[in-house]
Amino acid sequence: MGWRCAGLSWPGAGPVLAWRRSGRPGQERVSVLEYGQELGFRAQGERHCVGARGNPCPVGAVVPVRSTGARCAECGRLDRAHSVAADTMADDPRTYRVYLAWFGPGMVKVGITREARDGARLREQGAVVFTWLGRGPLMAARRTEELLRAALGVPDRIPYARKRAVRGVLPGPAERVAEVEALYGRAAALEGAGWPEALERLPFGAVDHGGVFGRMDAGPVARVVTGLVDGGVVAGRLVAAAGPDLHLETGADGVVVLDTRLVTGWDLVGAGTRAGVTVPVTAVGAAGVQDGLF
Repeated sequence: MGWRCAGLSWPGAGPVLAWRRSGRPGQERVSVLEYGQELGFRAQGERHCVGARGNPCPVGAVVPVRSTGARCAECGRLDRAHSVAADTMADDPRTYRVYLAWFGPGMVKVGITREARDGARLREQGAVVFTWLGRGPLMAARRTEELLRAALGVPDRIPYARKRAVRGVLPGPAERVAEVEALYGRAAALEGAGWPEALERLPFGAVDHGGVFGRMDAGPVARVVTGLVDGGVVAGRLVAAAGPDLHLETGADGVVVLDTRLVTGWDLVGAGTRAGVTVPVTAVGAAGVQDGLF
């Protein structure tokens, strides 16, 4: 009986994989990932729904291998019903922050996150640079997000495929921080013109994750995994990570990106770290993966 991946998170300065023992609720562990580390695993059986809100799927439904959500329709509805993004938590008493996040030249988004999470949400999205804009109640943060999206002409989501396509050719820290600072200045100028009084504006302070994400320039990334299969292997040396993505140096096959959202719900066992990649892949930037919201 193997371990089932429960997803990648960024609680600190590096990525962490969570695991749950298949068929044994309550047995959990985490793997702290380090750059230069050799990884190797093999998928077994079928991919199953991960459930919702910490509860297992009541029917253990089989889910599509290319979906990044890893939930059946019913568990997906339950999860979204309690999501901040779904605007179903208007009475949430917690403090939220509004941010600007930069993923590459011309790719900036505005969003909100719980203040208690600090910058974890930004690392989970793969934001190379970000700055806080303001803090306050949820609905004030949401109104500010909508105001800035319209006034600055920036989206509230950017597909992961676009983020991956530019990671190996990013400009230097000074240039990327300058783009964020320019947008921050335009956002700050809107204070008093629709900016909710309940939202406290925060000073500019760029946070650059270039070092945190590792060697994103370790080599050209040509391929991305589109889904696991029974018996399929993913193995290589971890050279970088950003958001849900692990960048693996696989030898003759070069650097391959593994979106760990595609791993959740699978039973996994160890495999040789030099076994390469024997699961379906596609060119970076090509279609083929059912992406998530952010």
